[in-house]
Amino acid sequence: MRLADSHCHLIYKGLGEQQPEVLARARAAGVVAMLNISTRENEWDDVIHVAEREADVWASVGIHPHEADQHPDVDTTKLVERARHPRVVGIGESGLDYYYDHSDRDRQRASFRAHLAASRETQLPIIVHTRDAEDDTAEILRDEMGKGAFPGVIHCFTASGAFADIALELGLYVSISGIVTFKNAKDLQETAARLPLDRLLIETDAPFLAPVPHRGKTGEPAFVADTCRFLAQLRGEDPEALAEATRANFHTLFAKTLA
Repeated sequence: MRLADSHCHLIYKGLGEQQPEVLARARAAGVVAMLNISTRENEWDDVIHVAEREADVWASVGIHPHEADQHPDVDTTKLVERARHPRVVGIGESGLDYYYDHSDRDRQRASFRAHLAASRETQLPIIVHTRDAEDDTAEILRDEMGKGAFPGVIHCFTASGAFADIALELGLYVSISGIVTFKNAKDLQETAARLPLDRLLIETDAPFLAPVPHRGKTGEPAFVADTCRFLAQLRGEDPEALAEATRANFHTLFAKTLA
């Protein structure tokens, strides 16, 4: 299989200390593309440095909704400026998280809109995090899309089937993580089984959310192969074909990876 892990955090604890070994295991598992995601401004240089060093790794610049309160000065201009780097291929992750509410909701919404404006200006995909905030996320996406189209992906999708339909209607991709392998993820499995193949991505969100049979372990990009095999069985597809399709989708969405 030749796979793309569309969302991982290679500098985070559990991966950063053994990054060469983590990357070697990923490549041995067939992973040929990885997107190293930032969630705070002080991570931007580090994720970019990894992408500069590793030909199969790219970077994003963004502020996670948990961190919105701590980054009032990260605006569209700052995001656009950093996104000019040749190894930066996406904006985010950004969005809304009302489950933990680590940042003020108004501040989260303002930060999300700044990221969406940066995505629209650069035409780099927005990487959307949403948890317990479907209605507001959908409203903001629709409103901002009305100002001018932008590409994007709902990462680590765990929302409702109805929200998946909204995302698809807006032209966005949907990325499935190892959560789909969990026994209690029946609703997600039903949605994942019917997503159109040409809008589907696979991710690990490593070091989080290790899929079955690795639950309880530190997640790493190599495990995207396990999620791919489970998802292929769920959808009645060949794992090799699903790997190839989702890898191609990754490069279609994150078109700067082909530059």
